[in-house]
Amino acid sequence: MPVPAPVLAPAFNTVRLSHVTLNVGDLAASKAFYAETLGLQVTDEDAEHVWLRAMEERGHHCITLQKGAPGTVDVMGFKVFSEEDLDQAHAHFSALGHRVDWVERPYQGRTLLTHDNIGIPIEFYHKMDRLEPIHQKYALYRGVKPLRIDHFNCFSPDVDASVAFWNSIGFRTTEYTEDEASGRLWAAWMHRKGGVHDMAFTNGTGPRMHHAAFWVPTPLNIIDLLDLMATTGHVDKIERGPGRHGISNAFFLYIRDPDGHRIEIYCSDYQTVDPDHEPLKWDLKDPQRQTLWGAPAPESWFQEGSLYTGVDAREATLNATPIVAP
Repeated sequence: MPVPAPVLAPAFNTVRLSHVTLNVGDLAASKAFYAETLGLQVTDEDAEHVWLRAMEERGHHCITLQKGAPGTVDVMGFKVFSEEDLDQAHAHFSALGHRVDWVERPYQGRTLLTHDNIGIPIEFYHKMDRLEPIHQKYALYRGVKPLRIDHFNCFSPDVDASVAFWNSIGFRTTEYTEDEASGRLWAAWMHRKGGVHDMAFTNGTGPRMHHAAFWVPTPLNIIDLLDLMATTGHVDKIERGPGRHGISNAFFLYIRDPDGHRIEIYCSDYQTVDPDHEPLKWDLKDPQRQTLWGAPAPESWFQEGSLYTGVDAREATLNATPIVAP
């Protein structure tokens, strides 16, 4: 199926992805991993939660660690341009027959909770508590020196349907992988903020979160993180990389947190601000699609992901296999 033409005047305007709530089994262990190993900044905590932000972010949090079923995800969050956009989003999702709820969230203003076409729980807000800038407080930098949350990647049982849905609310496709035999999409990368993606979809049992990604200053920060993880008891949490993606051109590393959530560390992709930016097509069997240097991903990268709380995953409708590392 062809990639749909971008919708430049959607029913409501989304600025960017914003935050994710991860359920964890051991809050102290997860806090230590995200704050001490990765280097996110703790902005608040209580007996059930830890809120964190990255170094360039002014919003109160980009990730919430929450005591719950280990390895599951509660919700993915997005910021909209205005309060009016929240009301327009409510009307839009209601017209689709999706459940819509106004929910209370710590440190956020009005927040609309709903779901996408395959059941991914998503929330939209306009206002979040603003914190003082810390990007020039260099004494605080540690770990991989994360600057900001960059994107989500999700397993979808029908990537064509996911792309059509997110395209309809204004997300534009930058790159995609097509299965030549069927002509269907195997993966796609979609954005709002002018990078390669805010949301990406990978063919597989879903919906499940494949990974959340953080932007870092340079590839050398990733090398520093590898050295740190290898010498502080986390070597078994290094899953894939370092390397350079063919898709997005980004330098990357995939790691797993103490509960198995996959986190990508990411830098060096390219700008996609122009509304008539043409998406790039990749063949599923192209060895440079996954990694520009030709190294394939391990089987775990295609099979394992984080379930969403209360959402049943289903098998993919497309039976197509990428190149997998032996």
